[in-house]
Amino acid sequence: MGFEGLRVLSLESRRAAEIERLIRSQGGVPFVAPSMREIPLEENPEAFEFAARLFQPGGDFDMVILLTGVGTRLLNQILETRYLKGAFAEALRHLAVVVRGPKPAAVMREWGVPIAVTVPEPNTWREVLSAIEHRPERRIAVQEHGRHAAELITGLRERGATVTSVPVYQWGLPLDLEPLREAVRRITAGEFDVVLFTTSVQIQHLLRIAEASGMEAEVRAALKRIVVASVGPTTSETLREAGLEPDFEPSHPKMGFLVNEAAARARRILQSK
Repeated sequence: MGFEGLRVLSLESRRAAEIERLIRSQGGVPFVAPSMREIPLEENPEAFEFAARLFQPGGDFDMVILLTGVGTRLLNQILETRYLKGAFAEALRHLAVVVRGPKPAAVMREWGVPIAVTVPEPNTWREVLSAIEHRPERRIAVQEHGRHAAELITGLRERGATVTSVPVYQWGLPLDLEPLREAVRRITAGEFDVVLFTTSVQIQHLLRIAEASGMEAEVRAALKRIVVASVGPTTSETLREAGLEPDFEPSHPKMGFLVNEAAARARRILQSK
């Protein structure tokens, strides 16, 4: 049992072609409106301040928490504009490295950096705090991933840690806004049965474009009539903060699970609305 012709909106950007194929393979009619792009910070004083403290004799950190693979690579690229190639990886080898999920873990394996802690699914700030609860390190740097990791940083500080935030990239709206505007128009016109959210920023950008188009109230009302599928707890939290209740999360916070399980459950959820 799949979507069986249901009209499915995705706001995926980097993996837009992939999610479109997945929706079609489950019998859905996809409309993919890329909603975001990664923008490296043109000026990143926090990153260079972090580097100066990291590379000083004796170092100034004993733990680094890496929240995303993309952010880890971008941080390395930024630092290589001023420091020797490989200096970041070498410094990490002398620290307790915490990775939030498989993507930063893959980068560490590629660089030959030992991993002290791998955070389990669903990889929210709660799992990060739980995974390092009994660790002795108290001088901690957090590589952020597009949105400020306020809950994680607050939780670490409440334990007595000295925490340094290292923002690496931010999310911007796509250069071509027309697909996102078209998604807003179609939502308000009742032309979707399901919307799939694969990251929190998609929600923020959808509502931002809806507001700019003078249709935020209509979009909010329409989303209550269709199936709102969230990839995982962090995205669900953002939905609830925005006043939108997700209808379900998949068994694992992965795009493939989201599409497959939405296909299996969407029609039943629609009937209950």
